[in-house]
Amino acid sequence: MTETPIEQMSFEEAMAALENVVGQLERGEVPLEQSIALYERGSKLRAYCDTKLKEAEEKVAAITLDAEGQPTGTKPVEGL
Repeated sequence: MTETPIEQMSFEEAMAALENVVGQLERGEVPLEQSIALYERGSKLRAYCDTKLKEAEEKVAAITLDAEGQPTGTKPVEGL
């Protein structure tokens, strides 16, 4: 079975994959070499999720509000 490339995953898919990796490592039922590969994939998944969260936070922060506190639109976020 081939794994989906991380960059093609949604945030939710990446989080689920990360939870799976952590679960396997916590149970300690995988051989050392596989544990190393899982750890490396987990590190990449965590970094990907961190990036996706940061992008979402920046988009939310870019929402402009009017005098009554209602959203009036968004301003462009640099790099997105």
